[in-house]
Amino acid sequence: MSASPTLTLLAYSVAIACFSLVGGLLPNWVRMTHTRTQLVMSLVSGLMLGVAFYHLLPHSIAISGQAGAVDNSVWWLMVGLITMLLLLRMFHFHQHDFSGSTDEHHDHGHHHSHDHQSAAHSLSWVGIAMGLALHTLIDGVALGAVMLGESAEGSTAALAGFGVFLAILLHKPLDAMSITTVMEAGGWDRGARATTNLLFAFMCPLGALLFFFGVDLVGSARDAIVGGALAFSAGAFICIALSDLLPEVHFHSHDRGKLTLAFLLGIVIAYGIGALEPAAIHHG
Repeated sequence: MSASPTLTLLAYSVAIACFSLVGGLLPNWVRMTHTRTQLVMSLVSGLMLGVAFYHLLPHSIAISGQAGAVDNSVWWLMVGLITMLLLLRMFHFHQHDFSGSTDEHHDHGHHHSHDHQSAAHSLSWVGIAMGLALHTLIDGVALGAVMLGESAEGSTAALAGFGVFLAILLHKPLDAMSITTVMEAGGWDRGARATTNLLFAFMCPLGALLFFFGVDLVGSARDAIVGGALAFSAGAFICIALSDLLPEVHFHSHDRGKLTLAFLLGIVIAYGIGALEPAAIHHG
């Protein structure tokens, strides 16, 4: 294994941890307006969909390089999608309205905005934190797996795995804000929120590094596991985009044009990143 993918992964991990930390601290510094949050969610949902279809799934099929690779990848994609859907249903862990807005545009009945109020008198932040911790570990596996897949195919490019990294990087601040916002509503002091935010920031790098350095322990099954992890992660990304982020945006009749453009921009960015990554990794 060359040093370049290892160093690139370490750099990605540091950046993700820093962005996550900043996301958790943002409510202390600035007020996230409703429209800004929706625009970010639209962009990230398009980016995650594009990364799943243009990066994770093709990498999964390419690294397997054997008969039945497509069928295996699609099977693991479905497992990832269903697993993430069950996590979302079990923990209700995404709460993406940080504005506290109660205007007429936000009366669609979707559970996220109303959960914010009930959270103030409960320990629901524990469920949110647990769900997001599992979710962010899966993100880490996705990053570790795509870096392993590209290093296995001879890639030492500095931008290896950049699409997956960017999707995670832009999504983590939203997740961190979900935890700290609900904790604040529940009356937790700044020290407790800061500690939780710090622990959460390192979950994704932990998952990435454990998978990246630990998968070699399985020997000959390494490529099959990496391929399965990539497809599983693709399913998780698709589920997050379609069942969590986009429904939030869909219920808003206002700013529909801007939100749609942001969503399409995310897909275009994911596709465009392919031109920056090594060409060899996009062919089986």
